[in-house]
Amino acid sequence: MAAELATFGGGCFWCLEPIFEDVSGVLSVEVGYAGGSVKNPSYELVCGGTTGHAEVIQVRFDPEKTSYRKLLEIFFQFHDPTTLNRQGADVGTQYRSIILTHNEEQKTTAEEVIHEVNQSDVWKKPVVTQVVPLDHFYKAEEYHQQYYKKNPWAGYCQMVIRPKVEKFKKMDIK
Repeated sequence: MAAELATFGGGCFWCLEPIFEDVSGVLSVEVGYAGGSVKNPSYELVCGGTTGHAEVIQVRFDPEKTSYRKLLEIFFQFHDPTTLNRQGADVGTQYRSIILTHNEEQKTTAEEVIHEVNQSDVWKKPVVTQVVPLDHFYKAEEYHQQYYKKNPWAGYCQMVIRPKVEKFKKMDIK
């Protein structure tokens, strides 16, 4: 079976990338921009909030080793899907919770998982995650790729990303 793609946005792309890189069956993770109207946006344009793009990760995975559903379940554990256009101190539409689907099966699965999350006691408020078809994924600038691995001692990495990575390791999800 061929590799498949999953595209998610849940705040700063730097936070999600190292989580998904460690999931068994994930072949690669790239950070980028999707969900907006501007072609080939830059980080500066996306951060300005006028392009409509969200910071996202695109996960290439082997569906024989991990499922799209499992990736979604991990996604919902490592960001707050109940806050509109924000994750912690990161505020703006570029930080919204979004699932960009590659086909109808992904759309159906995403809607099912959102329903299950809403029915559970995981979050006190309803999920506001958008589910939309992926139009185009724009890979972010190279200095954003594997940011946590390249800059583990940077303040944002220490204060925001590292606790998520440590939580993931303790959960032993792989």
